[in-house]
Amino acid sequence: MEYVEVLLPSICVGALFYFVMKALLNVDRSERKALAEAEREADLAADPDTSSGTPEKESN
Repeated sequence: MEYVEVLLPSICVGALFYFVMKALLNVDRSERKALAEAEREADLAADPDTSSGTPEKESN
């Protein structure tokens, strides 16, 4: 029983650290995905005709 009393705090702190790091990595992954999607949409909005390979000239 002494071993449990000695190891339980370390196990709890380790488990807490694991779940906090897992949550942080998931948030970072979803933020990077959203940022990449926003950049892709901005690129498409800036140059909607990317399939031709040459940008069209703007007329004033």
